[in-house]
Amino acid sequence: MSKRRVVITGLGAVTPLGLTAPDSWQAVRAGVCGVGPITQYDAAGKKVTLAAEVKGFDPEQYVSRMEAKHMGRFTQLALAAAKEALADSSVNLERLDLDRCGVIVSSGIGGQAITESECLKGAERNWDRVSPYYIPTAICNMAAGQIAIHAGFRGMCSCPVTACAGGTNAVGDAFRYIRDGYADCMLCGGTESSITVLSVGGFTSMKALSQATDPNRASIPFDKERSGFVMGEGAGILLLEELGHALARNANIYAELAGYGATCDAYHMTAPRPDGSGGAKAMAMALADGGVGPEAVGYINAHGTSTPLNDAGETAAIKTVFGPHAKELCVSSTKSMTGHMLGAAGAVEAIFTALSLRDGFVPATINYQVPDEACDLDVVPNQGRELPLRYALSNSLGFGGHNASVLLKKWEADHEA
Repeated sequence: MSKRRVVITGLGAVTPLGLTAPDSWQAVRAGVCGVGPITQYDAAGKKVTLAAEVKGFDPEQYVSRMEAKHMGRFTQLALAAAKEALADSSVNLERLDLDRCGVIVSSGIGGQAITESECLKGAERNWDRVSPYYIPTAICNMAAGQIAIHAGFRGMCSCPVTACAGGTNAVGDAFRYIRDGYADCMLCGGTESSITVLSVGGFTSMKALSQATDPNRASIPFDKERSGFVMGEGAGILLLEELGHALARNANIYAELAGYGATCDAYHMTAPRPDGSGGAKAMAMALADGGVGPEAVGYINAHGTSTPLNDAGETAAIKTVFGPHAKELCVSSTKSMTGHMLGAAGAVEAIFTALSLRDGFVPATINYQVPDEACDLDVVPNQGRELPLRYALSNSLGFGGHNASVLLKKWEADHEA
């Protein structure tokens, strides 16, 4: 039996670079750095003072004041991105079979700020007086749940919690769900808002974050002077459709999802396998799933966190899978601009990868200065490139050893229908 084909017909994003997918993509094309001083709490005297925050976000532009009050920021960001994706797709909700429409949206941490606030309140007053909204606003799955409520999607609604791989797992799982015949449309992606004193403190104490004070030398993937990632926040949501369903309504198609691979290192709580074998297997699985050879891929949107272990391990993984072709690939990290959005990262990067294919443009790894022999691929330093692309990969690697990779294909309407 032939597999159903799956395409991307709607995009929504709220990122440190912009409040919409087009604005974020325009900033990526321009090489804008979204890193700056932390404003969401007083970081004076702390080791880490920089983050990649979403700027100027007003949840009341998307929901009522009362609704916004009863949502965590991570849910607000996700709902804004989902509404954008639906509007961008021009889908008529009244004409959909809502029982065959679902939601898969990841969050790695959920409502961390709410947990911190309610914990302080409970300790100071009485634990029985914490907010009755605490649990339903803080739990990780609530972004997916609220999107389903607002869209009316009654099919599968789920939330992969796989740390930094979650956004890619959500996109890949939704792709398979449609391809295997269980749904016609899926809203999928990831969201995160954990720039809080406890989250940043926790990552700082484990020496995962950059302590740089210069925003242009903080998130520097593949650079020999990299010293940790920069915490980011945001949301990315994609509307996926079965190809025939999209063509029947004359939908605009951004790209086709062609393959997906997911593995586990089964090695360490936080460190990847040094040889990158887990990530390599995920990439190889995505290629095999899409039925293409390594030489067909022109670009990889790398996980590229700016940590010493990740970037070297991912480089090794790419060499394992692509062999001599690895030297011909463009391999860039848009985290150099957005910081690391944790559970949202893979979704936002899937959006950027789809737009790379559409526009024939490879984003840069900005603020790159010092080459590292352990990361000796073409990392597209500092300046993006116009380049015709047919296939591209987007990688995500998370704490717990989670690895995920999605293969995207350029949409060519005259040849694909």
